[in-house]
Amino acid sequence: MTGDRPRVAVFRPDDDRLAAARSLLDDLGAEAVADPMLAVEPTDATPRAADYVVFTSKTGAELVAAAGWEPGAATVVAIGPKTADALEAAGYAVDLVPEEFSSTGLVDLLADRAADATVEVARSDHGSPVLLDGLRAAGADVHETVLYRLVRPEGAGESAALAAAGALDAACFTSSLTVEHFLDAAAERGGRDAAVAGLNDAVVGVIGEPTCETAEARGIAVDVVASEATFEALARETVARLRADGG
Repeated sequence: MTGDRPRVAVFRPDDDRLAAARSLLDDLGAEAVADPMLAVEPTDATPRAADYVVFTSKTGAELVAAAGWEPGAATVVAIGPKTADALEAAGYAVDLVPEEFSSTGLVDLLADRAADATVEVARSDHGSPVLLDGLRAAGADVHETVLYRLVRPEGAGESAALAAAGALDAACFTSSLTVEHFLDAAAERGGRDAAVAGLNDAVVGVIGEPTCETAEARGIAVDVVASEATFEALARETVARLRADGG
């Protein structure tokens, strides 16, 4: 490790999620290298009327609330507790949350319920096809509304430079897109190969198998796949692995 307080890169959007990540890592005895790899560009779209309306992020919940969306008679579904909390904080009743906080978990939850029903999936422009394909295979009439686009913020890449210099102890990737944006930022700085090598000397934690597959396909060795799809689990398990590896 680079010191008593290991450096851990986090790529959360620059809002309360990044602040919470900093605080959590501080509590875990680590120094957060805050390097947002995602910025939100709203599309101003709102979900269509449907039997089921599915939300896959806190951001989506906040955007529909700001737009004054009304669910009507729809069954409101949240991918996990953070999304459910955001919806409820905005005054929406959340009817269903899957046991596994993922696209696969949503398909398992809705496959029997939504056969022959209309399902509206409200999310970013980088949502997994697993959800749409799985619901359609179950017989649902599925429509996707893109609530926002996810772009890489200008100036991102401090963590890539640190990784290339061997000065990063760990990284916590929360989606395939954060992996891709990290590598794009490294390439812009002329150090993609060195950044990947630096990550492979560090501890790499990810949320979910799709993120793991993306990282490994690009030459990044993954050490930790979080036991549940939350940043808290990811951070705790990544730091624990880092401590264990450091003796």
